[in-house]
Amino acid sequence: MIQAQPAPGSCHAKGSGLYSEPDPTCTPGALNPVVTQATIEKTICVSGWTETVRPSESVTEREKLASIAAYGDSGSLHDYEYDHLVSLELGGALNDARNLWPEPGASPNPKDPVENALHRMVCDGQMQLAQAQHIIATGWVAWANSHGDGGAQPAAPSTPTRTTPLPTASGPDKPIADVNCSDFPTHAAAQQWFQQHGGSPTNDVAGLDANHNGLACESLP
Repeated sequence: MIQAQPAPGSCHAKGSGLYSEPDPTCTPGALNPVVTQATIEKTICVSGWTETVRPSESVTEREKLASIAAYGDSGSLHDYEYDHLVSLELGGALNDARNLWPEPGASPNPKDPVENALHRMVCDGQMQLAQAQHIIATGWVAWANSHGDGGAQPAAPSTPTRTTPLPTASGPDKPIADVNCSDFPTHAAAQQWFQQHGGSPTNDVAGLDANHNGLACESLP
């Protein structure tokens, strides 16, 4: 079934070029309920499984046109990949407008090796599925830059280019060593700051990740 898309011009990407990230209101990510931590050995960790569930291009190409319009983009269909924000190999929803958007550039692109790295970690038991899904949906660029997957972000991104600047590491105006969870209004704000300062399951920046799962200040709303 062809999914309805947001209204034309209503979505605004973060960043530019190959390192764009989607509007979190229009494209927050959505999950496939079939894929859970308990089922990964029968689903995403089975070689070739994603090809058995991938939606047909006869459906997604029509959605892609409407999604490009929603993001106010122009140019050829070939200038964009209709990308699953949470990839199928990480249990993303198959055909849900909340999980698909017109990512600039053709595949392969810098997000692909991040998806592959997270997939390997999940299937090797090094990371929980939910954590990998959270990273890919909310901060894959920061994760790539801090872990070396996807390559360092270039100063001049490839075309097509969006002019919105990358999100900055806004947060408490104090030394990193003095930062704590009470300095942030929400978990999302803390997580963005944490990742943009190199936080990870193995790097607990400012002590925001007490259980070392890569998620900062989980007690915040």
